[in-house]
Parts: sequence; C-alpha cells; structure tokens
Amino acid sequence: MTADCEPAPTVATRIISPSFVRLLLACAGSGISFYLLLSVVPLYVGSAAAAGLTTGVMLLATVLTEFAMPALTARLGYRMLVALGLVLLGAPAAMLAISPALPLVLAVCVARGAGLAVMVVAGTALVAELVPADRRGEGLGVYGVAVGVPAVLGLPLGVYLSARAGFDTVFLLAAVVGLAGLAAVSGLPGRRTTTPGPGEPSGLLRGLGDSGLLSPAAVFGAVTLAAGVVVTFLPLAVPAERRGLVAVALLIQALLAPVARWVAGRYGDRRGYGALLVPSVALTALGVAALTRFDSSAAVVGGMVAFGIGFGAAQCVTLAVMFSRAPAGSHDRVSALWNLAYDLGMGVGAAGFGILVAATGYPGAFAVTALVLVAALVPAWRDHSSGVRVT
Repeated sequence: MTADCEPAPTVATRIISPSFVRLLLACAGSGISFYLLLSVVPLYVGSAAAAGLTTGVMLLATVLTEFAMPALTARLGYRMLVALGLVLLGAPAAMLAISPALPLVLAVCVARGAGLAVMVVAGTALVAELVPADRRGEGLGVYGVAVGVPAVLGLPLGVYLSARAGFDTVFLLAAVVGLAGLAAVSGLPGRRTTTPGPGEPSGLLRGLGDSGLLSPAAVFGAVTLAAGVVVTFLPLAVPAERRGLVAVALLIQALLAPVARWVAGRYGDRRGYGALLVPSVALTALGVAALTRFDSSAAVVGGMVAFGIGFGAAQCVTLAVMFSRAPAGSHDRVSALWNLAYDLGMGVGAAGFGILVAATGYPGAFAVTALVLVAALVPAWRDHSSGVRVT
C-alpha cells in the first residue's frame, strides 16, 4: 500500500488538542457552577411560587440570549464570549449570599441564565471548530461527557452542602468554580476559523428549510420535550414511599445519556449517522411509554435505561447532522438553534404535561408524550430515507 493511500489521513486525525482540553475544562467549571445551584436556589427562596419563578426567569433569559448568540459571536468572538459566560455564571452566584430577597435572586437568575446560554452555544460551536470534521461526532460525544458529569455531581452535592454547610457555602463554591474556568480561556480561538460564504443567511431562523436544519431540530425538540416531562414529573407520579426508586432511575438515566452520546458519535463518525436517528427517537419513545406503568419498579428502571440511551444518542446524532448540513462558518448558528430546541422543548414539555395530567392522569399523559415521540419518527425517517446527507 502506498504512502498516499486514503486511510492515512483518518488515522492521523486527533480529537484532543490543547485548545479542546481548555474548552472542556472551562465548560466543566461552568457546568458544576450551574448545577450546584439548580436545585438549591428554589430551596433558598422558600415558597413554591417563588421557586417556580426563579427557574422560569432563568429559562427565559437563556432562550432570549440564545436568539442573540450568532450576532454576539460575530461581534465578540469565541474567547471573549466564553469569558463572559463564566463571569455571568460565577460572579452573580456570590451575590446570593447577601439576601434571599426575591428581586435580588431573580436578577441573579437572569444573569446566570444568560451565562448558561453563552456557554452551551459557544461550547458546542467551538467543538465543531476545534475537532476535525471526520471525527466531529466523537468530539461532540467527549464534550457531552464533560458537560454531563457536572450534572451528576453538582445536583446532589449542592443540596447536600446546603443542608450540611449552609447556603452561603454553596453560593461561594459555585462562584469560585465558575470563575476558575477563566484560567482556561486564553488558549481558545478568538474568531471563527471559517467564515460564512457570500450570501449565506446570518440570522438564526433564516434559511432553515433550505439548509435541512429544521427537521433534525424539530425531532430533537420532541425528544427534549419528553426529557422535560421525565425529570419534572416522574418524582411526582411515583408514590412518596418509592421515591428512592425514582432517584436511582434518574441517576441511571443521567449516567447513560453522556455515555450513549459518546458511543453514538464514535459510531457515526465511522459508519454514518443515517442508521442512528430513528432508533434513538424510538428508544426515547419506548422509555416514556414504559412510564405509563409507573407503579412497576421494573418498568420505571427499564424505561429510564431506554430513555437515557435514546436521549444521549439523539443529542449527538441531531447535532452532528445539523453541523454536516450547515454552510461554512455557521457553527455558532447551528449551536444556537440546537440549544434553543433543547431549552424550548424542556420548557414546553414541563408546562404542557402539567396541564395534560390534570385532564388525563399520569398514565394518559405519559402515553400522549410517547405518541409525540412516535410522531417525531416520521421526520426522522424522512431524513434517513430521503438521501439527504446525514454523515
């Protein structure tokens, strides 16, 4: 075999670079800062109404900031954006120690919601910038692990420390961890490594149908709708005496999702993503359908196993498909759109299920959610069978 044969460049490509490691460190720090307070802030404000308001305001700030991210990226560049995101997540956390007054807490939630949007959009776009295209899926999988582990660690740790060491300790820890990520920012690229071609749409929502981004974004929105339902309402559906089972099932789901995201990326880079989109959506549907039998321990655990694998794989597959179809220089736009689908899906799922369950009860509401995912199999299958490139 000659030295200029085709396999050689593939062997030589690497995922890990100094810049990619710095990105992972910055995103891990921001993730731990975020998840440490996700459940603690609602506990801090006390009432259920105020707790719901803090989460809602933060989500609204996240979504609005995601709409603005393509323009912010063009103006500030990636390095400054990541620094801004870390400051918005870290510095306001320390201010919570001043007072539990609701106006102050809501202001902090707005700042941290904006910081979250900056970090997730810039972080995802930077993976596409820093990782070779032929190994982008696996790079997205590694990134998924880096941002998934903080959720597994930060959520229970924040609640535990708030009970043992007090709220102020958790607030200061979240601030320090978030701001510590600034040490990794200097090695990140400042501007896009590729620029949009002449005439390419620059707005977030322009040209979606022509570029083939709308279909995978809609499919992923259906998957995250189900995720919002599961994490919000499974603990409420299961009787209080069996809440330990729910905790174990949700932990299994949280552990499996980043692993499945990495495995899907590794497989997709080597064999293409066309065969993965439909099974990932089908697994999430199966997992939610199993929850119609939430009185059964086997159904709850088995459902969360299927859901965790399907949800993790769907994250990687939809994002890799969208990056492969996007015009040059559009990584920030793709990342903003994908994260927007993530957050809107989670929010709509949680809000809509709450209304639905009042009319149908939990079994019926879980069944309707599963049917939404079954409906999402239609555009997923069209993507698979239309011949549109999904590798």
